[in-house]
Amino acid sequence: MVALPAGLPDAPGIRLIAAELLALRDQAPDRGKHRPLTRRAGAVPARMPGAGMDLREIRAYVAGDDPRRLDPAATARTGHPHIRSLHEDRDDTILLLADFRAPMLWGTGAALRSVRAARHLAQAGWTVALRGGSVACLVAGTRVAELRGAGGEGHMAAVCNALARQHDGALAAPGQGDLIQAIARAARMSPAGGRVLLATCLDGLAGAEDALAQLCRRRAVTLALMLDDSEIQPPPGVLAVSDGQHSRIVRLAAPDISADLSRLRALGATVAEVAP
Repeated sequence: MVALPAGLPDAPGIRLIAAELLALRDQAPDRGKHRPLTRRAGAVPARMPGAGMDLREIRAYVAGDDPRRLDPAATARTGHPHIRSLHEDRDDTILLLADFRAPMLWGTGAALRSVRAARHLAQAGWTVALRGGSVACLVAGTRVAELRGAGGEGHMAAVCNALARQHDGALAAPGQGDLIQAIARAARMSPAGGRVLLATCLDGLAGAEDALAQLCRRRAVTLALMLDDSEIQPPPGVLAVSDGQHSRIVRLAAPDISADLSRLRALGATVAEVAP
C-alpha cells in the first residue's frame, strides 16, 4: 500500500480498494460457462466463439454460404460473388489496459475516472476468468506496469490487487506517462485475434492514434471511454473556474464528441461510452 499525499481523502471513489474489485466476482454473468483457455486440444470443452481474425481463404460463393462474408474486392475483381473465410477463434483471452495517468485522476461525480475505469476492467476480467479464460493486465501511469496473462480466479484476484496498488501509486505521484508505450506493449502481449479492453478518456488519447491503429490490426480492441457527469449534463448557470492561480467566469456546455468517436472507429476500434 502506498501512502497517499497529505490532504487527499482516503474515501471511496478516490481511493481504489482491492476489496471492491474482488467483490465484482459475484456480479460476473454466465458463471459456469467455459471456453477453451488456449488453442491446445483438451482444454475446456466448449463451442467455438465464432470466426476469428486470421484469413484462411477467399473462394467463390456457393449456395448456403453466409452472405455477410462476401468479399467486396474479390467480387468486384472477378465479377462473381466471393466469400472471405476466416480461421475459427478458439482463444478466450483478454488484455485489460488501465489508464491511470493524470487526465484520468479527475472526476466531478461520485468517483474519479480512473476508479470507474478499474471497476469496468475488473468486471470484464472476472467474466472471462470465471468461464475459464485468460486475463492479462497493463497499467499506464507514471510508468507502465504489466501482469502476464493466466487463467483462474487466483490470477484474477492478483489483477485486482495490482490495479489497486498501481492506482495508489498514481495518486501519490500523478504524471502524464506514456500511453503510446503502453499500447505498443499491449501489441506485443496480445496475440493475433486476441481482445484488448482499454479504459481511458477521450482527451487522454491525444497523440496515440497511430499506435492505436497498429494495435487494432488483427486484434479486437474496445475503447471504454469514461465520461464524466460534467461532460454529459453540465451544471446550469455561470460558474467560477480556477486552477489555483488564475480564475475566470464560464458557462459550461456538453461537448459534441461525435466526430472524435467516428475517427476512433475508423481506426478499427469498437468505442463504448461509459457513463457514470
